[in-house]
Amino acid sequence: MAAERVWESVKVEGPDSAGVATLTLHRPSRFNALNPSLFQEIPAAIRALDMDPAVRVVILNAAGQHFCSGIDLSFFTTVVGSDASTCLGRQREKFRRDVKDMQDAFTAFEECRKPVIAAIHGACIGGGIDMVTACDLRYCTENANFSVKEVDVAITADLGTLQRLPKLIGHGSAMELALTGRHFSGPEAKSLGLVQGVLPSKTELDAYVQKIASQIAAKSPLAVMGTKAVLIKSRDMSVAQGLDYVGLWNAAMLVSEDLEEAALAKMQKRTPKFSKL
Repeated sequence: MAAERVWESVKVEGPDSAGVATLTLHRPSRFNALNPSLFQEIPAAIRALDMDPAVRVVILNAAGQHFCSGIDLSFFTTVVGSDASTCLGRQREKFRRDVKDMQDAFTAFEECRKPVIAAIHGACIGGGIDMVTACDLRYCTENANFSVKEVDVAITADLGTLQRLPKLIGHGSAMELALTGRHFSGPEAKSLGLVQGVLPSKTELDAYVQKIASQIAAKSPLAVMGTKAVLIKSRDMSVAQGLDYVGLWNAAMLVSEDLEEAALAKMQKRTPKFSKL
């Protein structure tokens, strides 16, 4: 079980009786700044939760005052200058591999078969936006503040924001935020389409996200998994390609015990009960 492992920089709880598990960023003294431990433990924890048949939905949240203050700059400087080779090409190749590993840490949220819902409070800066844009749903508090901050530290954002954010809020809005590095609020994030909802406080945010997660967890695990997979795949396809893909998906997955249970529950006017994934 995912919860049995002792983690250094994350905390894993659940799943609860509804099938909802929680992954918490747990470096509150550093405002959950992304360090080597987080980049290693985030994908490991997500993959463990993905493989746990009792888990149906994952909530991503954070301990302390802020969701994520971005990449720990002390870690970044060690990555840039970590290769002792005198060959410039080998130094650059080592850096490329390091960046790919960090990208993969967040891509793990997309690759997880179960939906991942981000609950954001306080600051969500730089690498924090890379992280939440890879999640499936996002909710935040009114006092949350966001910034695509990399341009202010002379970096081109390279962990997913420039690829995923335009898909969520549109090219022009993403361009403006990425070029200015300006801060924007929770309500503005909602108006842009980055988050699906804004709650007055962290307590209300946690309760609301738990409610949404439980609603999703009550549905057919196969249908939820398929819906996530098809939406992500179709995002980068033409409509015709997406239709072909979902046709093939349902040809493989449509006939299932879940379909039979959903039909029986409807006829019997009861809540369906689905098996673990």
